Formats: sequence, C-alpha cells, structure tokens
Amino acid sequence: MGIVAGLDSSPDFTRIVVCDTDTGAVLRQGYAPHPAEGSDVDPQTWLLSLGEAAGGGLLEGVQAIGVSAQANAVVPLDAQGATVRPAMIGGDKRAQVAAADLVDALGGREAWAQAVGCVPTAAHPVTKLRWLQKTEPDNAQRTAMLMQAHDWLVWQLLGRPVRRTTDRGGASGTGYWSATTGAYRPDLVELALGHQAMLPEVIGPSEAAGTTPEGLLISAGTGETMAAAFGLGVGFGDAVVSLGASGSVMAVHPEPLHDATGTITSLADATGMHLPVVTTLNAVRTLRGTAELLGLPDLESLSDLAMKSTPGAHGLVLLPYLEGERTPNLPHTAGTLAGLRREAMRPEHLARAAFEGMLCGLADALDVLRGRGVDVRRIFLLGPAAELPAVQAAAPSLFGARVVVPQPADYAAIGAARQAAWALGVSQGTLDPRTPPAWQGAAAQVLDPGEELAVGQAVRQQFVSVREQTHPGAFRA
Repeated sequence: MGIVAGLDSSPDFTRIVVCDTDTGAVLRQGYAPHPAEGSDVDPQTWLLSLGEAAGGGLLEGVQAIGVSAQANAVVPLDAQGATVRPAMIGGDKRAQVAAADLVDALGGREAWAQAVGCVPTAAHPVTKLRWLQKTEPDNAQRTAMLMQAHDWLVWQLLGRPVRRTTDRGGASGTGYWSATTGAYRPDLVELALGHQAMLPEVIGPSEAAGTTPEGLLISAGTGETMAAAFGLGVGFGDAVVSLGASGSVMAVHPEPLHDATGTITSLADATGMHLPVVTTLNAVRTLRGTAELLGLPDLESLSDLAMKSTPGAHGLVLLPYLEGERTPNLPHTAGTLAGLRREAMRPEHLARAAFEGMLCGLADALDVLRGRGVDVRRIFLLGPAAELPAVQAAAPSLFGARVVVPQPADYAAIGAARQAAWALGVSQGTLDPRTPPAWQGAAAQVLDPGEELAVGQAVRQQFVSVREQTHPGAFRA
C-alpha cells in the first residue's frame, strides 16, 4: 500500500515516525524539542517543531499523516480563527480553585461523573475555561471556538478549512463531551466559559479529517494516551499500567463505565471502544522519596538494594500515600509504614517495601476496573521504572497476571501512523472502517507470575489488611 507518517506533539517535543502501511515497521524517524514555556504556550511553536522534525525529506513519499498530541491542552480561538491567547496546557495549578468551583456549580462530583464520565481537575480543558472566565474575562468573551492540540494541528496541516474536526478520544478528555452519549455538553462549556463556543465535529476513528492541497490525507488524530494504546496494540483483556511520578491504569472495554464517585475516568479510545482510566497520585515518587531517605543516588541503586530483601519485606508494609491519594480517595492523608520489628529495620527491607507498596497501590487501581467487569489477563507496564529488576520481580505476582514490558519506542507516534494507515485504507477501499490494520505487536519482555503467584498474593493481602486497619472502608473496588 505504501508509507504513512505519525506525529506525536508532546509537551516537550515532536516525534515523527514513517511506517510501512502493511506491517507498521518504522522506516524513518524525526525529532525536534519544544522550547520550555510553562503553562502558556504559543501553538505556533508546535508547528515550528513539526517542521524541524520533518526536515531532510522525512515525509517524502508519505500518503497519509496521523496526529497525536498532548492531552489537556486547550486552544481558544476568536471568530476569525486567530488564537485569543497562548494555549493552556498540562496540569495547570492556577486552575485548582476553578476546578472546585465547577464541581460545586453542577452539584458535586457525582453530577459531573454522570454528565461526562469525569470529575473536573486543574488539568481538564473545561476547568481552564472557567479559569479564563474568572481571570481573563476579556479573552473569555473573545473566545468563539475551542480546539485541543491535535485538533489545531490537523486544522493547520489542512490549510485551516471551514470544517474543523476532532475524534472521540480527544473529545472525551475535555470535560464537555460524554463518552456515554457520544455527544457534547454545550451547557457545560457555557457554565465554564460564560457563553457558548463552536466545537469541532467529532469524526469516527477510521475517517479522514481531510486532504491537503498536495493530496496528502490527514486522519482524525487523537490524544496522546489513546494513540499510545493504539500503537501498543492494546485490546480486550489487556490493561496498561503507567509508572510516572503518579500512576495510571487503563484498559480497553466495549462500553463506558459510569462511576458516581469519579474514581474511574470514562474516556474513549482510538478504535471506537472505551478506555476507562484509574489514577493514583503516588507511583515513582514513592521510590524517589525512599531513595532519598536511604541516601541512594538513583532508582537503580534502590532496586539493587530491594533485591537483597525477600517478598513481604520481612513484614514491612508501606502505604505510599505521600501526596494524599486518589485511589482510594484520601486527599489529605499521609503515608504509613507498618510492621516495624527489630529484624525488619534494615535498609533493604524498606527498599523492598517501597516497591511493593507502589505496586500494591496500582493493584488497587486495577481492582477498581476488575470490580466493574473489566477482563484483565495481560498487563502492559510502561515507564522507565518498568525496567527496574525489583519492579519486574514483584509486579506479575502482585498484579496476578502476565506482565509485558515493551521495548522503548515512540508508541504514540506509531499509533498516529496506524490511524493514518487505517484512514488511507478505508479511502482506497482496502480496509474495513470497523477493523484497524493488523500491525506487528510491540517487541517486549514477557513476565509470568509462575510459582511466585501465591507468595505475591500473600504480600498483597498483607498490604490490604494494613490499608483497611489504617483507613477502614476507604477503598471500594
């Protein structure tokens, strides 16, 4: 069929991969950093970075492009399509008060969860609109059109046509589109911004957003999270556990999961399915804090030390709620170290307890999804910490499932390229609009619980017992 490109515009860089449409093999790659600009970013820098990453004839012969971009960015435009102010990106702490205001304005967390499948936080675009209305009312009044990062980039690549599009995945993270109904909630835009605004048309995952004057097909595009899941080849029975400073657990599911508490964020994926997500506030920050406490220079040293201990850490249990916690919902609590006995008071046991505590916290998040009927037979473990021996030794038995550690790759860009190949195939009549191209899976290390399963589940039960004694009834899977 030919070659396609996927570009991922993250907060820090643009990556482009050029892939074979039949196999997904990466043929060429490009990269360019974004200038560091904080929470307000001129979208033009995304275009400049894209141009730099595509230099040297990288896109020569490409027939279609897919776009993935950072979540939680909102680009306010005026009636002529010009940016009203810089794009607001990321988990903008300025909007924390606005998030609380919005939650109250609609009647609480449950009202939001029912309306759009998520409860507004400082990161959500809908919250940033509330902040704009309260802090920059003139800019809010001038805002006539709302886009996210990938919407805006697709629109620019197409030459700024009258038709403006987005996809279900990106729309589901705004706070004003519902994955359950598949429709916008314009009343929530008005609640946040103070007036209505034009919103992009939500098109299907295999549809094209349009064609450039040069004849290059541009696919729907999607958010970075959805593109990475698509690039990894995540399907039914799979979950993805992401180890950042905080953690997240998501899985592909055939239907949206309504959760009145807001513990589950109900997103849409890049294939027409759903992507329920549960987050924890404490993942790798737990490891970094423990390394600092023990005077260790890095996480590799902490892992080496933990491997000198044994499963269960000689009875030490760390509840890793160092920044409060979202799962379970304990925003004002602190961490707890339990099981201190003289023989357990050794550095290697504390190091082991830190790894087990982090992974048990993520296992709690997995149990939230399992408790709602999500089938989890295989777990993709992402993030640099997934390579640590102490993580790989404990994760399969604590999670109770096969663990897959993919080799590092530009999965969001690969997912965007796969979407481009899908849209191209549909336009040529060679692919079914309901079935994406079957690309080769990610190269990965596969870890099975094996004989360690019973030991891991005993460690997990020890963690659960301490959690219930310390915070009775806080966790409800």
